[in-house]
Amino acid sequence: MTEPNKRIRIAVAGLGIIARTVHLPLLQRRSDLFEIVALADLSPSRVTELGERYGVEPARRYTDAARMVTDGGCDGVLLATSGSHGELAASALRAGLPVLCEKPLTYTLAETARLAELGAGTPALMVGYMKQYDPAVTEAARLLAELGGAERVHAVEVTVLHAGGDRQLRFANLPPATGDVPAEEAARLSAADRELLDAAVGADPGARTLYQILINSVSHDLSLLRLFTGAPTTVEHVATWPLTPDGPIEPSVEISGQLPGGARYGIRWLNLPDSPAYRETVTLHHARGSLELVFPSPYLLNAPTTLTVVDEHGGGERRAAYRSVIEAFEQELVAFHAMVTAGAAPLTGIAEGAADVRTSQQVVRRYGELTGAAIGGEAASS
Repeated sequence: MTEPNKRIRIAVAGLGIIARTVHLPLLQRRSDLFEIVALADLSPSRVTELGERYGVEPARRYTDAARMVTDGGCDGVLLATSGSHGELAASALRAGLPVLCEKPLTYTLAETARLAELGAGTPALMVGYMKQYDPAVTEAARLLAELGGAERVHAVEVTVLHAGGDRQLRFANLPPATGDVPAEEAARLSAADRELLDAAVGADPGARTLYQILINSVSHDLSLLRLFTGAPTTVEHVATWPLTPDGPIEPSVEISGQLPGGARYGIRWLNLPDSPAYRETVTLHHARGSLELVFPSPYLLNAPTTLTVVDEHGGGERRAAYRSVIEAFEQELVAFHAMVTAGAAPLTGIAEGAADVRTSQQVVRRYGELTGAAIGGEAASS
């Protein structure tokens, strides 16, 4: 650990959309806490462009993220590469480097078990569930505690209107995709991900697509369930369906079951590529009212999440709104700095990340039971 108020030197692996629109700008904004000292991406032109923009020395610009990690010269790493982060995270932990890891943490429970062995002891890894650090979520958790905690929750309803990426990123003016990613390396990584998916859920195409939606997107909702009530105890209903017969490749998803203490949850992740805007609603119903969170697109920095508190007042219904423009991703970075410098425990570490992988595999297994799809790998027995 370093001094609590010291700037930490951070290396960033993966320079795609989330790094360009969120992580790098915020790391630069919080130059009181962070210094960007190394960048890695498969695209040489992207590394050069962003290296110049963020003042990273040419010698610390990499097209091999693993080499960047083993070269060291930093106090922590941020992993924003695509696919499973198990291998890179393990390399960082072996090198003694704390990790802020974008989801999915891993594809398999075997990977999380290896990370747990490497990260035993002081907090060493934070999973990037920024919504857990949203000020509106923090306020909702505080109010829920005042009501008596998770046991007061009667039901949790989640609805995600998942607009297409082009809709969510209209404002960003991103450059076109580069064409200089080495084909052999891209093929190697894709093959490795396919092997991990086989190990996680087997070969059924529907099961694999469902699993990737779960670990890449619905995992945010699972993280909020864990924060407010604890992880689901059962997965009873799973359905997937297309918008139209010629609709999007990824289906919409519906999941429901039981939470600790007997409460119920329902998650509806609707793939609506032509919807004008992303919107996610998480509502906690309790005996005296409700706590409703409405999240905007995560790419819109400092766009407030709205918490609406519904309760009884003067014989009628009272609705009070709470908003804060403090950015959730920025609060997550502050928490990571505290983990690195002071050993503060993250809201989601390796064990909690593994719990979300396990729940996602349980959803896939139930999908197989209900549809007859052949489920293999870890999900067959999770």
